[in-house]
Amino acid sequence: MEDMQQKMDKKAVFIKKGSELKQAIAPGKLYKLMIKSHVMEAIISELEPNAESRWYQHDGEEVHYMIKGEMDYIIDETTYHLKEGDVLWHVSTVKHKAKNTTKKTVSYITIGSPPTFM
Repeated sequence: MEDMQQKMDKKAVFIKKGSELKQAIAPGKLYKLMIKSHVMEAIISELEPNAESRWYQHDGEEVHYMIKGEMDYIIDETTYHLKEGDVLWHVSTVKHKAKNTTKKTVSYITIGSPPTFM
């Protein structure tokens, strides 16, 4: 992590596939921290069929970009159905979670500011 912070002092950082900073693995879920600075972080997430994240609620805001598959993203009491190429933005101070109700693994990118996840 210290090495990444040093790199973040530069104007650009290039990360090759398979070079994530950190992974968090839980049953049916994989989170790969790709980049983290003092103001934002980028995470690639995979949810296996019928898996869902826990509820989150924290400071900041998030943007989610659906890479592969379809899933539901619940913000407070509203459910958004995301398909490949869809983008969802929300404030993070309301409870939110991702839920894969399909029979295929889904992948999506989350950009969060400030960095609070990993």
